[in-house]
Amino acid sequence: MSQQPAISKATFRGTIVFVILLIIVFVLPDVLMQFREPESIHISATSQAYRDASDKVKRNSRKKNNFYEKGSRYHVPPAAFDPNTYTLEEWMNLGLSEKQAVIVLKFTKWGIRSNADLKKIFVISDELFELIKDSTIYKNVPAPSWQTAAVPEPKPVVKINVNNATVEELMTIKGVGPFFAKQIIKRRDELGGFYSEEQLMEVWKMDEEKLEIMLPGMEIEANGLRKININKATAEELKAHPYISWNLANSIVKLRSQNGAYKSVEGIRKSVLVTDEVYEKLKRYLTTDE
Repeated sequence: MSQQPAISKATFRGTIVFVILLIIVFVLPDVLMQFREPESIHISATSQAYRDASDKVKRNSRKKNNFYEKGSRYHVPPAAFDPNTYTLEEWMNLGLSEKQAVIVLKFTKWGIRSNADLKKIFVISDELFELIKDSTIYKNVPAPSWQTAAVPEPKPVVKINVNNATVEELMTIKGVGPFFAKQIIKRRDELGGFYSEEQLMEVWKMDEEKLEIMLPGMEIEANGLRKININKATAEELKAHPYISWNLANSIVKLRSQNGAYKSVEGIRKSVLVTDEVYEKLKRYLTTDE
């Protein structure tokens, strides 16, 4: 039986050294990592505060942008202008529809002499008027009819106050028949009276062309509007008004129970449901007086 050759001492030592090198290369780094102190991440209060402030600005910016996207359709005039010479396209650029712009041109065709005359044009809303009133100039206004000898003086038009007129009285207005007389009174009673000619567009089946025919014989005296006492009214009573939704009625009552009686009508603006538009429509119909 043959004997296996013995490993030489040199070979044995070489093998040991090779194994030690392998341990150093592959094992030692992991061992050292166990003893290394982990790096700590520091977020300074200043950096965090800055980021919080930056996030808040971004949120507010998004809210503001959303407001303007959903808010007014009207625009400020690019420069001072004479309403009597403004074109259809220029009125539309301010935010009017084509039909509304046509109606304005019918008024300016005869010449308007002041902002007071401009405000009487029923398609010029209060919001648009506030945006343009400081940019208007009046020149080259046609002379009024009483200064023109060739044009006879028109007979004065008897205006009917739609807030207290009967069906028969409304029917004396040009363009108002039995149907519209009844519909005007129906909407008047629902609202508690009209405060603006623009509200007549809320009458069922009314449109701008029909209203243009009727308006010369109408006037609105808004000193007798029916008001709701927001310190006493229930949610059901508030909801009965066309401009108040059920959610808004509940919100008004809830704010009153939480904060006590309203000191002024403006107090309802604390409700997130009361936008500027809603408040402008509602404020004339509300009161805190006994």
